[in-house]
Amino acid sequence: MAVINVFGGNGFVGNEYCNVAKEKFLIKNARNNYAVSSADVVYFISTVHNYNIHSDPTLDIHTNLLTLVNVLENYKSYIKSTDEKGCFNFISSWFVYGKDSGYGKVSRGIPETDPCDPKGFYSITKRCAEQLLISYCETFGLNYRILRLANVIGKNDKKVSSQKNALQYLLGEINASRPIQLYDGGSFYRDFIDSRDCARGIELVVTSGKLNEIYNVGNGVPCDFRNILDYAKGRVNSTSEFNTIEQKEFHKKVQSSRSFYMDNSKLMSLGYTPNHIIYETINDILDSLSV
Repeated sequence: MAVINVFGGNGFVGNEYCNVAKEKFLIKNARNNYAVSSADVVYFISTVHNYNIHSDPTLDIHTNLLTLVNVLENYKSYIKSTDEKGCFNFISSWFVYGKDSGYGKVSRGIPETDPCDPKGFYSITKRCAEQLLISYCETFGLNYRILRLANVIGKNDKKVSSQKNALQYLLGEINASRPIQLYDGGSFYRDFIDSRDCARGIELVVTSGKLNEIYNVGNGVPCDFRNILDYAKGRVNSTSEFNTIEQKEFHKKVQSSRSFYMDNSKLMSLGYTPNHIIYETINDILDSLSV
């Protein structure tokens, strides 16, 4: 069985990927020394939102850039010492696009070839990490893939907040019948993907994707944010009141896009189809909150 190194495999998405990949790979989760022991790597290590600038402006830089360089150095040394052929698969984010498609339903899915204009420390360092990876791999003759994930949701994400995975945070608030504050009434669209489908999408790219390419990993479907919340409120018989509030100035400056979904045709060309529709995932999350 082929061996694959997973960096960040204990996180929400990383763990879901390991559960899928273990059918085809011997998974070796990398520890604190960032040692590389396989020509194939899946790299999940990352911060998760744009708000660290208020508490630790260096966190995104250290986590998203310096750690990556350390691992790449070890990866280069491993490849040179073994002469094996493999690929460094870097998990990125839709935040790198930084597109503001306006309010309401967007007219098209965003393809991988769209220009990137990220806002906020997290978004900028993720895009910088992509470019750093490409430059490093081209300089030393290494293979890479970049996977830009859509909004990943699932019942196993236990670290949600108003800043990270806001949809699931609000589902918890609705389940508890707390008042809900929504920027612009929640009148925007997003590309949500079930964590299990996301893991399958990553696995398809890692095993079948072209080398030195970028792949969107999303469902390619614009989902109405407010409709999801209305559905959740009805399903759990919540008494939550929805209140429209003005966006905070910081949020206006760093929010990548109010309405966004991906063009996932490259992923679909590898055989991807979603197994879980959005409302099935919402039901799973709500059921897990009631346990």
